[in-house]
Amino acid sequence: MGFLDTLFGRSRPAQPDLDQLFGLPSAAVTLRAAAGFVPTGVGSVCFSSVEGAEFARVHQEVRDLLDADRERTGPPVERERDAYGYSWLVSRRSPEDLPGLVGDLHAVNSALQDTGFGPQLLCSLAAFTGPEGQSLALVYLYKRGSFYPFAPLPGERRDNALELEARAALGNDLRLEGDLSRWFPVWGAPGL
Repeated sequence: MGFLDTLFGRSRPAQPDLDQLFGLPSAAVTLRAAAGFVPTGVGSVCFSSVEGAEFARVHQEVRDLLDADRERTGPPVERERDAYGYSWLVSRRSPEDLPGLVGDLHAVNSALQDTGFGPQLLCSLAAFTGPEGQSLALVYLYKRGSFYPFAPLPGERRDNALELEARAALGNDLRLEGDLSRWFPVWGAPGL
């Protein structure tokens, strides 16, 4: 930071650190012990819509890379669009293979970042389910380099108490987003 940045109170935004995604398996152990939540095996990467031949080429390269994993079941990466116009690349694994799912999310993010699509990346999430069927996602904010929990309820409502409970439990496992106003709802996210 320069002198004028300090003088005017400007700060540099946190840089994405995709290696933070590798903290998800230990966070899953904590979530299971603290609240009974287990991975669903679904994870996704959200980005603002991108079209064109270059993106189609990158998407195919990601599919080919992930298809090389012989333990995978189902399609390697599916592309979905939500009701808000955002695109999602969705990976499905067995619920027990969270490390493999994290590897998929890291590979998708890295491929998009390395080919110049980093500015379009918004977030990644891993989905969990609770003992009573409650959904919970751990959302990684690409541009902030931090996570937050998101617990949707029917009717586009949130279970704020569960989100705060998850934040308290995961403080030692993940770099959590401290600014609660950045805990954006991801309504209609695949897997939730």
